[in-house]
Parts: sequence; C-alpha cells; structure tokens
Amino acid sequence: MSVTATDKPPYNVPTMDQVRSIPWNGLKVASTFSGAGGSCLGYRMAGFRVVWANEFVPAAQYTYNENKSPNCYLNTKDIRELTADDVLKEANLKPGELDLFDGSPPCQAFSIAGKRHKGWGKSKKYEHGAAQKNEELFSDYIRLLNGLQPRVFVAENVSGLVKGTAKGMFLEILAGLKACGYRVKCKVLDAQWLGVPQQRQRTIFVGVREDLNKEPTHPKPLAYRYSVRDALPEIMQDTTAADSDTRMAPCYQAEWPTMKPGEASRKYFSLVKVAPDKPSPTVDTSAKRASVCHPATRRKFTIAELKRICAFPDDFILTGSYAQQWERLGNSVPPVMMFHIAKNIAVTLGVERMEKTEPTGAVCEGGD
Repeated sequence: MSVTATDKPPYNVPTMDQVRSIPWNGLKVASTFSGAGGSCLGYRMAGFRVVWANEFVPAAQYTYNENKSPNCYLNTKDIRELTADDVLKEANLKPGELDLFDGSPPCQAFSIAGKRHKGWGKSKKYEHGAAQKNEELFSDYIRLLNGLQPRVFVAENVSGLVKGTAKGMFLEILAGLKACGYRVKCKVLDAQWLGVPQQRQRTIFVGVREDLNKEPTHPKPLAYRYSVRDALPEIMQDTTAADSDTRMAPCYQAEWPTMKPGEASRKYFSLVKVAPDKPSPTVDTSAKRASVCHPATRRKFTIAELKRICAFPDDFILTGSYAQQWERLGNSVPPVMMFHIAKNIAVTLGVERMEKTEPTGAVCEGGD
C-alpha cells in the first residue's frame, strides 16, 4: 500500500505506568514462547489481562519478570515438558475458560534471512545450554491448544513460513490448528501499517472456537505510517560520539560513508543505513553482525532508540548486556502491532474499550 495521511496523530507509545492503569476488559490471556514480553504487552495495552506466560530462556525471563503484571504466573519450563493441566492449574482456570491462547514458536528454521530448510532437523543450542529443534515446536503449541480449548488463539511466526520450501509445513500447521476445533485464518501483516516505525512482516494465525460461530479476522492497515523521525525527532541532529557498545565493527564503519540514508550495503548482508523519513527496515536479533544503523552518526542505534523503533515504552526495562537487550527487541513482536491485533479480537468477542493511554491509531476499523 502507498496510503498517506497529512493528519496522522503524533507517534505515541504509552508508558508502563499508563499500561498498568488501563482497565481490564474482562479477557484473560495465556502466552507461550513469551520472550521479553512484546506480545503480552500488546495485549495489556488493549485491556487484556495476561494471567500466565511461559519462557524457558533465562536471559528473556529476567526481562519478562521486570515488566510483568504481579498477577501473571511465569512458568520457566521447556514447553515440551508442559501439559494443558499445568497451564490451567497455574493460571487458576478450568478447560474452556481461557479467552485467548498466544504463541510465537521460535522461527529461525523458517526465516528467509537464514538457511531455512537446511537447518531443519538440527537443534538450536541456547546460551543456557538447552537445545530445541525449532521447526518442531509448533506441534507443542497445537498440543496445548487442543487441551486448553480457549475461545480464541493467536499464533505468530515469520513471513518465511508461507514461502518457498516451508509451505508444506505451513499447511500441516494450519490443518493441525483446525483439527483442534477452530475456524482459522492466516495473514502476513506488516508492522509498518499497524502503528510501528519499522518494516516487519509476521505471519499471524487467528482462530475462533467453532462453538462461538464467529469468523476470525485480522486488523485493517492504518491509513498512514510512522517514520524513524516520527519516533526519534532529533535523529539527524545526533552527532554524539558512540560508546563502546554502539560502535560498529571497523569493516562496517568503513562501509557506512558509502551508503546514503535508506541504502543497503552491497558488501555486507543486512547492513542498512536507515532513511529518517521512512519506517526502519526490520531490526534483527543480533547486534554483532551487520544490521540497521544510524543515518547521521557512524554507529549502531542505542537501546533507547531501538525501543522507539520497536514500539516499546521508553520505561520498559531490559536486562543483560547491550547484545542481549538488542536480541530481546529483535526477537519480539512489536507491542503496538499486537495491540491492534488484540483490539480486533476484542471486537470479535464482543468487547471494545478505548482508553486515552492506548497507542496512537487505537480506533479499531474492523477486521477483514
């Protein structure tokens, strides 16, 4: 789309205190593969209450714990060891009482930026020593979905899941979700059309339990996009010296002057000098390799700048090293993107509440 609007509202992401003050809309969420809490924060912005979450990577757990609601139970087990009964007991729910079951199974095996099918069948080893075969974890999400029988589910993955050699696996996943007793629709949504100053395509499955007799829908794109400058008004005036964490490797520093804002390097894959008046390219998971870089200063973005680009609150707490904080943001669904998905689901379930503290573009225009 090339829709523009001269009267778009200023870019706004509510603070954590404002999120905590949003009244509960009566709907409860359980989340798997919760990471730093990007998706969960989006649900909270939409008035949902996240009552249970699962994340087994310690570095992500630390960040999640710093920002979660006190009434959210954080389970830290490997999802392969979990049962639906575990979730229900820890969330204090009965089968069928959960409103929304969320999940973002790890996606490296499907990413178009990676080796895709060449990595299938191989375990990914995490920094705390555990290992998982990423392409197999969707089956565990489906297993829990079948046992929990929530009213609605949302499952998220990379856009590469519906492309090329991964299509067969996509069809298997779709069939598995439907077999649990749900009407299911899937779309690739781009965060830049859902209030986020970043181009980020994600495959979003939405399912509604058959007995509710309602069709699943996705949010319509907004009529405008936010640029990096909208999120960081002083972006081109920044000439500060970079600290040790934000400095690029010498080879990337040498390449930086050869690129104009908005241009990608011809030499290093994924090295892009961000165009200030457009949404940022996708922020990936590694601060060490080539990625998005500052348009006016020869450096990587600071974590404070990345939070703006990834649509997180300024006061969202990230723990760990610079590289670990970057990874948490690069792995997360932008909260404002999930906010729009959640608001659309609330309408489907007959619940709609708008608050002044919600993100810009909060008015739900109805689904597809």
